[in-house]
Amino acid sequence: MKFVFTIIGCFVFPLIFAQELTQTIRGTVIDKQTQSPLPGAVISILNSDPLKATATDENGIFRFDNVVLGRKQLKITLISYKEKSQIVVLTTGKETVLNIELEESAVQTEEVVVSAEVDKTKTNNKMATVSSRVFSTEEANRYAGSRGDPARMAANFAGVSGANDSRNDIIIRGNSPLGILWRLNGLDIPNPNHFGSMGSSGGPISILNNNTLDNSDFMTGAFPADYGNATAGVFDLKMRSGNNEKYEFLGMVGFNGFELGAEGPFSKKRKNSSFLINYRYSTLSVFKYLGLDFGTGSAVPQYQDLTFKVDLPTKKLGKFSVCGIGGLSYAELLQSQQSKDNNLYGYSGRDTYFRSNVGAGGISHTYLINGSSYVKTNVGVSGQYNGIRADRVDTSTNPVTIRPEYRNTSYTTRYSGNFTYNKKFNSRNFVNAGIYADVYNTTFVDSIDSNGSGFVTLRNYTGQTILSRAFIQWKHHFSEKFSANTGFTYQYLLLNNSQSPEPRIGLKYELNKKQSFSFGAGLHSQVQPLYVYFATANLGNGKVLETNRNLDFTKAAHVVLAYDVNLFNSVRVKTELYYQYLYRVPVKSKKDYFSTVNLGADFNSPNVDSLVNNGTGENYGIELTLEKFYSKGYYFLFTTSLFESKYVGSDGIYRNTAFNGNYVLNALAGKEFKIREKHILALDVKCTYAGGKRYVPIDIAASIAYQDEVRDGTVAYQPQYDPYFRIDVKPSYKLNTKRFTHELSVDIQNVTKHNNIFQQQYDLNTQTIKTDYQLKFFVIPQYRLTF
Repeated sequence: MKFVFTIIGCFVFPLIFAQELTQTIRGTVIDKQTQSPLPGAVISILNSDPLKATATDENGIFRFDNVVLGRKQLKITLISYKEKSQIVVLTTGKETVLNIELEESAVQTEEVVVSAEVDKTKTNNKMATVSSRVFSTEEANRYAGSRGDPARMAANFAGVSGANDSRNDIIIRGNSPLGILWRLNGLDIPNPNHFGSMGSSGGPISILNNNTLDNSDFMTGAFPADYGNATAGVFDLKMRSGNNEKYEFLGMVGFNGFELGAEGPFSKKRKNSSFLINYRYSTLSVFKYLGLDFGTGSAVPQYQDLTFKVDLPTKKLGKFSVCGIGGLSYAELLQSQQSKDNNLYGYSGRDTYFRSNVGAGGISHTYLINGSSYVKTNVGVSGQYNGIRADRVDTSTNPVTIRPEYRNTSYTTRYSGNFTYNKKFNSRNFVNAGIYADVYNTTFVDSIDSNGSGFVTLRNYTGQTILSRAFIQWKHHFSEKFSANTGFTYQYLLLNNSQSPEPRIGLKYELNKKQSFSFGAGLHSQVQPLYVYFATANLGNGKVLETNRNLDFTKAAHVVLAYDVNLFNSVRVKTELYYQYLYRVPVKSKKDYFSTVNLGADFNSPNVDSLVNNGTGENYGIELTLEKFYSKGYYFLFTTSLFESKYVGSDGIYRNTAFNGNYVLNALAGKEFKIREKHILALDVKCTYAGGKRYVPIDIAASIAYQDEVRDGTVAYQPQYDPYFRIDVKPSYKLNTKRFTHELSVDIQNVTKHNNIFQQQYDLNTQTIKTDYQLKFFVIPQYRLTF
């Protein structure tokens, strides 16, 4: 650590007394509910001397030039609208371009003052009441251990467990990570991660590029009616627009990849049009081509991804935007080439070749009908591909014997469209309604050769189905203190004509400017992972039967009670109590511990036939958040979650789910040390302590007899690995010069080298149980240049 700060100091002190540098702040102020521009809004830069202030023009546009670099707090006010405060960080390498939404007050006075501090409990979604918050890309970059990944960043929030170094699966309140909905710019998308298996929601490396994201919403329960096909949580991500006045560029290199980015005006003829594009390529892949070995052998993660957005506003036809993300990834986990000191997360006794491709893109159109209503249309296409080849390896022979064992080719293409209508009748009443439709083209083909006698088909399906949904919701302010959000959504799956009506409600009462109570409840449902519907039972004589095709939605009832208090400036405490009841959960028709509530705990997509919707489950707990939003050069965040997650399979036994860790504690803090306006040193620290992963123990005697791994289902998820513990430290340095901003950071993960268990496997060659551990010590350096 001393060495890191010594190197940083060599850059800092010779440049301390250089000239003062400035940058531009500009943007647009609009009505949150109608998306119409707001002329006359006053924007002030607090603590500026002399005070800088300006007002928006007839198009809601404002601009500040020659603002001194650093962290600035803006205050936005407008008669009959709630005051808003926003923090921005000015660097020489990039202009700050904002899109600010103001909410009209239910009580019409000359000016309504709510708070002079940033409120992260207020989400982009107008209807969210409980279990939700907005997160910024700055937080994902700032937090130690997050690796610039929104999912890993969200693991620090109350109710979320992410005690897994190898993947960014988000476990919310004991639910399977498969219960999460990913949405990007209004379109539902597949798993946005490299090396993600079919039907999963996480992976080792995120395709989402933090340099292109805007402030986004994260929800952990009782979410509004415009979200469907999810039972656990929602990631509603927004991609920012490129700079529409000047060209800007980015270059970045770190352990996660080499990255290049550009943005600027799309066309001189089209005023306010812009583009944004970023490309990343795996760092280890480059090193592999250069002949450098980092001890991973053949298991070099090879991946690349692309993110882009184009904005094309028009005078009469509304605003059009085109955006997309895509990623290609490939890895080889070869037991035949594995040394004793090279412990990989592959399947014991097998050479595994894994390819995963994913992409999503769409066109969005927003049209303002008048000053009180607008419509929004999204159409897009997304897809996911998996190719898996696994060969059985016998290292006891010389040479090593390798025989084919498993083959999988699966892909899903989804064509999506949605249309929403939004109407603000007055300051007290807002209604929006919409329809969604997703057309799935799917192919699932996999086969296995268990004993060398030939491959047997497990699943072989090619077909099409449609998931459609309609919703309506109403927000009403009874007074400035009391508001209600009510909604209803209806889902229909064409594959088997299953349907799900789902009412939702949210209530909020503000005792005063510092305290509020909130309540949220609703029914939620989700289709099964598509591969589950097409699982087959072998009837003999080459005949198979799809026994799961008629499965219903998995359904969940959520109830949440929240209390929020602002202790003093920028410090808040939030407590939430929740209960979730899961029903219509698929379980086996015969007595067994299997339940789909546990899917997502492993890498595989199991072929389980003869399922029925007779399972149940429940999650309940309490969450506490103590948070100081960034101000006066520092921040801290403490979150605690105490919870139970249980289920009942077809055997009738009340068990722990695979995700019942029982508790999670997170502590994060950071401090910036400003040396004039050019140089910023920062230190961020994170500590996580969480209950260990539940597992089904290996039956060693049965495994030896069967010559493959056999688990003891009679005690499924009773045992638990030792608690997870990790401390991360991230020193960083930022230098602003006349045209460039340089950022250097070193994310040091698991500084105590604590042994956290990842998994236990049956070793086919030694006939013993092998324990794999998570990262013992990991250093991720990163350099970022913007200009």
